[in-house]
Amino acid sequence: VQLQASGGGLVQAGGSRRLSCSASGRAFINYTVAWFRQAPGKEREFVSAVKYGVGTTYYSDFVKGRFTISRDNDKKTVYLQMNSLQPEDTAVYYCAAESFLHDDYHCAERYYHFWGQGTQVTVSS
Repeated sequence: VQLQASGGGLVQAGGSRRLSCSASGRAFINYTVAWFRQAPGKEREFVSAVKYGVGTTYYSDFVKGRFTISRDNDKKTVYLQMNSLQPEDTAVYYCAAESFLHDDYHCAERYYHFWGQGTQVTVSS
């Protein structure tokens, strides 16, 4: 599967942004799709994931209540709605996918074999 992330840009603190991760290939419904982010000088970190099939969602503590992940299997797209953005949310956001990923591994980037190119989100104070 090939992934393309889009929707990044410049937003003021307190604002919102929606990222999209569009996939090509077959059986998208069989893939867990996640968002990771990497801020300058920091390691990449898990943000959120939506499981294959039933669509169970997972969030890191620092975005819970502010970000919402969703998927549209017909459009082969996963969305990350980001609200109440803060300057510390500034990062390159990557989407990643893996088929039939075990629940225990949803936040571990080493288990994802397919990655998008990243989209920059900059939050100004």
